[in-house]
Amino acid sequence: MFMPWRAIYIPGQVNSMTASAILKIENLKKYYHVTAGLVARKVGDIRAVDDISLQMNQGEVLGLVGESGCGKSTLGKAIIRLEEPTSGEIYFDGTDVIKMSKHELRKLRGKIQIVFQDPDSSLDPRMTVGDSIDEALIVHDFKNPDTRNAKVAELLEKVGLEAGFAHRYPHEFSGGQRQRIGIARALAMDPKLVIADEPVSALDVSVQAQILNLMMDIKEKDGLAYLFISHDLSVVRYISNRVAVMYLGKIVELAEKNEFFNNPLHPYTEALLSAIATLRPGGKEKILLKGDVPSPLNPPSGCRFHTRCHRVMPVCSQKEPEFKEIGPHHYTACHLY
Repeated sequence: MFMPWRAIYIPGQVNSMTASAILKIENLKKYYHVTAGLVARKVGDIRAVDDISLQMNQGEVLGLVGESGCGKSTLGKAIIRLEEPTSGEIYFDGTDVIKMSKHELRKLRGKIQIVFQDPDSSLDPRMTVGDSIDEALIVHDFKNPDTRNAKVAELLEKVGLEAGFAHRYPHEFSGGQRQRIGIARALAMDPKLVIADEPVSALDVSVQAQILNLMMDIKEKDGLAYLFISHDLSVVRYISNRVAVMYLGKIVELAEKNEFFNNPLHPYTEALLSAIATLRPGGKEKILLKGDVPSPLNPPSGCRFHTRCHRVMPVCSQKEPEFKEIGPHHYTACHLY
């Protein structure tokens, strides 16, 4: 199967990554065992992430979209090994993440950071804002208190807050300010990649715009790459360079942003895009998906989307479609092509 990367890639050969590549994922899986009975007998696996291969380039924003429960957040956590992958390979800057020791992994997490969805629960209410940010510096062996205090002040100002806010507690801030604090904490170790897991979904629309603009400004100044996880396609359209769509643990479409929104190929992508609200008259009719999302414990045979697809064919239930390039840098897994 041809992998969705911008260079010829031979599995297992890290040196074949492009010069600007920062992250490569190959055949990544994350299954959760399901047990039943008094003896905890295994009865199946929840296939949260099922055989995903991706590459991200330095300074790129890759939007990852899909319905709730499709595995987006699990993929993000598996990359940094907050969730241990079941199988597959992860390379960051050419280094095998899976084979890292705990000590090596701690150093890696200085270069890959996460911004969580809920700024309320991601900040310890018993710690001041300064202590929350300072904790990351302490963990990564910044010994000098004066150096750490200066760094905390610099980070707060970088995200548009006053340095004096370091002595306040999270409950003294608005939701948007708390998310800025979460971003400041993520930037403490000058990371190369930030996994942003629904970072604006809990915020008002006006505040969302402020946070997105802040993230873009930081990206331009520092050359950060973002894996931007969201279910909001309008937000993804604003911030992303490329967009990937997940359904039941698998990537079903991947394309450059403009190509993705102007020429969707997969029926699931068509349905997602048709649901975007528009004020223009004569817009495309919404595609209503039938039924509910199948259980990842027992996914459908063949194409996992065939039970809800408005363009289903007999082959869809019998054979899993190959994920392949249909146009320049545009990949999909569908029997229509």
